[in-house]
Amino acid sequence: MDIEWNIGLIVKKRAMLTPDKAAMIFEDTPITYQELNKRTNRMANLMQSKGIKKGDRVAVVLLNCPEFFEIYLASAKLGAIFVPLNFRLVGPELEYELNNCGAKFLCFHEAVIKNIDSIRNKLSIDAGNYLFLKNFESRDAVCPDWAVDYDIAMKDENDEEPVSDKPVSMDDPLCIMYTSGVTGDPKGAVLTHGQTYFKNFQVIFYMDFLSDDIFLAQVPIFHSGGLFVTSTPCLCRGVTFLLRQSFDPGKFAEDIEKYKATYVCGMTSMWKMIIQDGTIDKIDTSHVRIVVGGGEKTPTSLLDNLAARGMHLQMGYGQTENSFMMLLAKEDCERKRGSVGKPGFFSEIWIQDKKGNKLPPKEIGEIVARGPVVMSQYWNMPEKTKEAIVDGVLHTGDVGYIDEEGFFYLVDREKDMYRSGGENVYPAEIEKILMNHGNILDVAIIGVPDEKWGETGKAFIMTKDGETIPVEEVRAFLDGKVARYKYPSKFQFVESLPMTTTGKVKKAELKKKYGTRLDQ
Repeated sequence: MDIEWNIGLIVKKRAMLTPDKAAMIFEDTPITYQELNKRTNRMANLMQSKGIKKGDRVAVVLLNCPEFFEIYLASAKLGAIFVPLNFRLVGPELEYELNNCGAKFLCFHEAVIKNIDSIRNKLSIDAGNYLFLKNFESRDAVCPDWAVDYDIAMKDENDEEPVSDKPVSMDDPLCIMYTSGVTGDPKGAVLTHGQTYFKNFQVIFYMDFLSDDIFLAQVPIFHSGGLFVTSTPCLCRGVTFLLRQSFDPGKFAEDIEKYKATYVCGMTSMWKMIIQDGTIDKIDTSHVRIVVGGGEKTPTSLLDNLAARGMHLQMGYGQTENSFMMLLAKEDCERKRGSVGKPGFFSEIWIQDKKGNKLPPKEIGEIVARGPVVMSQYWNMPEKTKEAIVDGVLHTGDVGYIDEEGFFYLVDREKDMYRSGGENVYPAEIEKILMNHGNILDVAIIGVPDEKWGETGKAFIMTKDGETIPVEEVRAFLDGKVARYKYPSKFQFVESLPMTTTGKVKKAELKKKYGTRLDQ
């Protein structure tokens, strides 16, 4: 689609069509579409003054905030490539991703200043291209002398529409979104402007967005789900979405009633906390039309709890490489419990065997997909791209089946990956680090059920001297090397691990024995 158009035009058009309508309400303060567009333009003009041109990578390490969208949409208008990074990552993880994409501009929150300061001498970002943003309601934060204060930098910029140095087309990259791989090295999925427009339409069609909807989704917007399944489609449709810097279960429930939210979205672990908090039992939820979520294994008891409150959770399925592939329709929630629904309007999905043969209902195989919402490539990883996309078909690595009516069911995700609190965790990444411990001979990590987070990591450790290592020592060894949500929370020291003839750990055996019960 070599058409001169870009995602940044969404907010320009909305500023023309519905200028005084709230695009978002952040921490109880509304921001209109006109205000958002003007601030986006000021950011775009600021970035141009910093030398940012079409194709340059613009990275952010931010908590949920309006400024995230200002930089995202400004990048889109200029044809720069937006790179949202997980604010939970530690220094070495951020260093890898920033250098891998070749970032030339970085905006970061006060909350992550220590991590950024620890790696900035290893990055290729020019002095003056570090932008510092205070946390919400922060009073004592001081911008470091090696960065520029966000508000001060924006103060003197004009709000006229920017002009990119080169035309921006629908085929151009919009975003690089990192997702960890089973090898432990994160991969940057490249998403174009055109793919993102098709994603917008897929979400709007499937979720039946109305222009007067109020969307509450306190999920991290650096994620594909937060940026491409909720907020960008909301902006495109002219919906108002509610945003807070961080998630609080009681506040989340209060916001449902306070703003009469019609759409509500949350990960399974979030819904567990919301129900446990109890506030949701004291509010009116009669105005809620749609409840979507998931993110990890969702127990039937949670579905029952929400259904008893008149909130029927619609499960869905997607990946960073192809977000929002399908969603279970509201009318099928009870009849097709356990299903993730049918393919969306712009996704063709089927089950196939290892030889590429399409499988009939009830037969288990790999889930594969094609269509205009599939990523274009992995950034600077041509071999990984060829493995993932074969003849235009995305190989998800996930296993499932369909029933006679065409509803899809997940059996397992990628070979080793598990989901903890809505976050992807790839054991290979942690295993590689632990193998550097002086007294660890071998280690295998699998996902096991967890009441709070859906799944958590369990590490099976073989030591060189056969003695048990204090668990605190193992956790301390991971400090600063990997984000804390990736830490295993359960440990078992073993004399041996089940191995294949080629020397690989038989994780299937560990999962069969330990991966199904909460008490393991």
